[in-house]
Amino acid sequence: MIKGSIVAIVTPMFEDGSLDRDSLRKLLDWHVAEGTDAICIVGTTGESATVSPDEHCELIKLTVDHIAGRIPVMAGTGGNSTAEAIALTRHAKEVGADASLQVVPYYNRPSQEGMYRHFKAIAESTDLPVYLYNVPGRTVADMANETVVRLAAIDNIVGIKDATGNLARCIELLRDIDRSFAGKGKSFGVFSGDDASALALMLCGGAGNISVSANVAPRAMAEMCKAALAGDAARAIEINNRVLDLHSKLFVEPNPVPVKWALAEMGKMPPGLRLPLAPLAAQYHDTVRAALRASGVL
Repeated sequence: MIKGSIVAIVTPMFEDGSLDRDSLRKLLDWHVAEGTDAICIVGTTGESATVSPDEHCELIKLTVDHIAGRIPVMAGTGGNSTAEAIALTRHAKEVGADASLQVVPYYNRPSQEGMYRHFKAIAESTDLPVYLYNVPGRTVADMANETVVRLAAIDNIVGIKDATGNLARCIELLRDIDRSFAGKGKSFGVFSGDDASALALMLCGGAGNISVSANVAPRAMAEMCKAALAGDAARAIEINNRVLDLHSKLFVEPNPVPVKWALAEMGKMPPGLRLPLAPLAAQYHDTVRAALRASGVL
């Protein structure tokens, strides 16, 4: 089971939108050095929606090859086509990824039964550990806790990234998982996909945080997660307070626009994005810059 601070890493690009592979390698090395527990490559923050299928596969392989076993690699291999998600997941397995992240299918708005069959088919196509990803703010379709519990009975479905930001709902899911699988030898982690509520979820039994803020503050996020998972609430709160502004200010425009601007401001990579995303509006530059300074990373 992967635990702790998992960075939902950006995909560095030049200003013309082409991939900046060298900057990605440098970011990966930086995350290892700063204590990040795992890398999530080609997720939402990695602009999975606009990379080509070949680029998607290349980014997974590049990350696995460069990390070289130093920390786990979770590959974003989801899609709104079950066949495509299976193909990407098989590629991730072939190149050596440690796990896959599977987003709720977007745009086609499947029912709960459709979601169940989609994820079940993916899990049965591979022995790679599968993490579900519920982000209704982007997908519109919202996976119910009951569907998650049903899917958790499948051996290699081992966790979920919950990006609803609904802490009460996440705590109910933790309870329902415990009631359903206590004493049955099943490990299933509930991970936050919402930096603002991640600390609270971990203190209530969550397994970690798949984080945007960790892109710019990897050491702080890793230390906060470590303290929270160890039950050291005072230490975790102290660290979280230091980076609290990042959790909101990195979302003043749609992710990953602000965080890619922030990394460019820090000198980590060029500020490239792909349309339909546009560069961070000038009115937000000082806002994001102030959050970086408050957190001690600039």
